[in-house]
Amino acid sequence: MKCFLVDRVLLPADATCVCFKRKGNYQRICMNLTPLQAKRTRRLKRRMKVYFDAARADHQEALRALWYATYPGQELQGLISDQWKEMGWQGRDPSTDFRGAGFISLENLLFFAKTFSASFQCLLKKQGGKPAAWEYPFAVAGVNITFMIMQMLDLEATKPRTLIRAVFLQMLLENEWSFDLLYCVAFMVMDKQWLERNATYMEFNDVLKSTRAQLERELLMDDVFRIEDMPSYSLLC
Repeated sequence: MKCFLVDRVLLPADATCVCFKRKGNYQRICMNLTPLQAKRTRRLKRRMKVYFDAARADHQEALRALWYATYPGQELQGLISDQWKEMGWQGRDPSTDFRGAGFISLENLLFFAKTFSASFQCLLKKQGGKPAAWEYPFAVAGVNITFMIMQMLDLEATKPRTLIRAVFLQMLLENEWSFDLLYCVAFMVMDKQWLERNATYMEFNDVLKSTRAQLERELLMDDVFRIEDMPSYSLLC
């Protein structure tokens, strides 16, 4: 088995495992996945390939579930309604905003709303910290965060090309919901950076880039073995 010593650089195309320094010792992350890793990776890749289909009953139900997780007790008038604008969709029909990241971006929002409801509501209602002069559209920002994480992890590549991907696959072995947890952390980091920069909507892509950079730094820290170990995980409540 070939092994390459890397320091946050691109890996050779034929690399099968990575050695990296953690806690003073070089340890190996193998690209030959365990059966459980392979199973979870295949499942995640399948999720990432599903397009949102407004005609599918399960996709319609997921959209309704997001509404009621976001606004408990508030009746939804329809899957096409001006109400959706309250959540930060661009128009009356939220299905048109999923084109960039697909159904998994809806799953991510729903996971966030159900798992960390207090943090979700805080971001939605702009309750944390000093209010920004310009606010980002909440739901559309969530779709963009999903797409950013998909690009960062590079899971669709035929050959592993980044250490970030290798580290994440180890985390996926620990918890099959690591992608969704990372999404929640990313949303909190993005919002924090937005407020600290007092950003405008024209700066959204810059904030997203700096969010990705922070996530990458934290994922490569010596003492981070799970998403829950990331320093920014503490932002969630």
